[in-house]
Amino acid sequence: MSMGFGSRRRGANYRDSDDGSPRATFRQLMPFLLEHKKVLSIVIALSAAGALTTLAQPLVVSQVITVVEAAQPLGNLVWILVGLVMVSAALSGFRHYLLQRTGEGVVLSSRKALVRRMLNLPIAEFDQRRTGDLVSRVGSDTTLLRAVLTQGLVEAVGGTLTFLGAVAAMIYLDGFLFLLTALVVSIAVTAVVTLSRRIRVASRKAQDKVGDLTSSVERAISAVRTVRASNATEREILSVEKDAEGAWKLGLDVAKISALVVPISGIALQVAFLVVLGVGGFRVASGSLPVADLVAFILFLFMMIMPLGQAFGAITSVNQALGALGRIQEIISLPSETELDSVTESIAPASRTKIAIEFSHVTFQYPETAHKTEAEKVLAETLGTHDLESIATGAIPIPRGQSTVLRDVSFTIPVGSKTAIVGPSGAGKSSLLSLLERFYDPQAGSISVFGHDIATLSRDSLRSVFGYVEQDAPVLAGTIKDNLVIGSPDATDSDLSAVLDEVNLTSILDRDPDGLDAQVGEGGVLLSGGERQRLAIARALLQAPPILLLDESTSSLDGPNELLMKTAIDKVSQNRTLVVIAHRLATVVDSDQIIVLKDGKIDAVGSHDELLASSALYKNLAEHQLLV
Repeated sequence: MSMGFGSRRRGANYRDSDDGSPRATFRQLMPFLLEHKKVLSIVIALSAAGALTTLAQPLVVSQVITVVEAAQPLGNLVWILVGLVMVSAALSGFRHYLLQRTGEGVVLSSRKALVRRMLNLPIAEFDQRRTGDLVSRVGSDTTLLRAVLTQGLVEAVGGTLTFLGAVAAMIYLDGFLFLLTALVVSIAVTAVVTLSRRIRVASRKAQDKVGDLTSSVERAISAVRTVRASNATEREILSVEKDAEGAWKLGLDVAKISALVVPISGIALQVAFLVVLGVGGFRVASGSLPVADLVAFILFLFMMIMPLGQAFGAITSVNQALGALGRIQEIISLPSETELDSVTESIAPASRTKIAIEFSHVTFQYPETAHKTEAEKVLAETLGTHDLESIATGAIPIPRGQSTVLRDVSFTIPVGSKTAIVGPSGAGKSSLLSLLERFYDPQAGSISVFGHDIATLSRDSLRSVFGYVEQDAPVLAGTIKDNLVIGSPDATDSDLSAVLDEVNLTSILDRDPDGLDAQVGEGGVLLSGGERQRLAIARALLQAPPILLLDESTSSLDGPNELLMKTAIDKVSQNRTLVVIAHRLATVVDSDQIIVLKDGKIDAVGSHDELLASSALYKNLAEHQLLV
């Protein structure tokens, strides 16, 4: 069975930047723009109309000067000029609104595409990436795409028309003056194109560093109680400040390069203006160029230089956007879990056999990476749970090349049975459930559920037969009801109250007048550890799955609540298959079978009494827990 650890899949247009980091191409930006092609068509039409009204103004001014020189009445020329200015301003304002609106639409569509892809990625991708960096891509990176429209491409369309019209008029008025102007402008354009490549690389590095900063802040906030209790507040502040300073320095690099681009437009205008004024003044003095034409030429010169400034700004903003889009496309180009599934077979109730779960010669190891929550969990179990925070904050590094977690594991679980999985910390118990849920695939062997090889099943179909409660089951910010109905959106309030009663959790309804609408706080901070665990179990029970997977579900409970929970689990397990990972053997001694794991291998399988006689490891565990 192949591993499928979120392998990178890049399209033909996905390239690496000069620093080796992936970056987007302009072609990958186009789908986000073409979603708004109707509005963009209107904007382009408005830009063309605005360019025409702008280009007409110097011609009218030239006519005004000619009429004044001839001592003739102005007639409607002044009103025509005022009208052109007013119409140009109105078109510019309306175009600006449409561009801002479309820019927000591009940000929205990119965020939707990114979030949809991100939340459908294989679990391995989340284990290899930092949460804060992913959040940064959704937030700051997508925001940069707005500048493509508001400061970039579409604005440059009208500028291009104005530029071409100004060039044609300048050639018509005086070809020699135009050649001098073109020489100055060409030097400026060459400089900008050269700098633009550096802007893209610097922008990409800056966005990566912002992702590091977001990760640092997210880590510090999520563990603020542990940090505070460990008197590590100042160290965490210094760590975050270090990342903030790194982002600031890289931001300065972008600013320095951009600062070179901005003055080029001004210098080009000033030099070109001085050249035109000097040479043009001489030609006027010699009588070879009328004053009206010189004034019109100067006005057209400004109209030619302004679009160049817009083009320079567009180059800067587009390169920054492409750097950000590279980070966005890096995620969007990854295959989702659904795309990794080559089949869509489902588990049919009629096909269920007497064997609910079967592992056959399964061997598994996590992918080699320095950032991996599953590997961190295994390592933390080995070192001790008190070191988990040190691992998360980087005080204890994660070694590369995680060793094999499971080795040639084979066992069966009958339908309707209660099976416990026990063993020392780091033995690979939680990894068994991760494989069942197909968060990962094994390197060797096969796993069957109700007679179906899970490699032939769609993940949605497979997970529909499981109710899964993690060891550190998350509680989402929101209400009690929000947390319960994640997998059961059609459940009624009476269903919710009933399942809370099953897990001895009705007390949280009694203590808050909001009942099911009571807030649980960020990460369930308003609940105790035991309440959070029971809420997660209630959530799983509400889905009424045929197989219930519990990973240390009673680890956070005190004695009385543990007994009540055990009673509730025994009750709900009567009509379903139950798989329980446990450290406390007292909670599983009545299991139909107990699987003992040691160093990723099956040490023994049997009932409690059988294992006391046949397994030295199990007997040792039982003696330490005063069960013998």
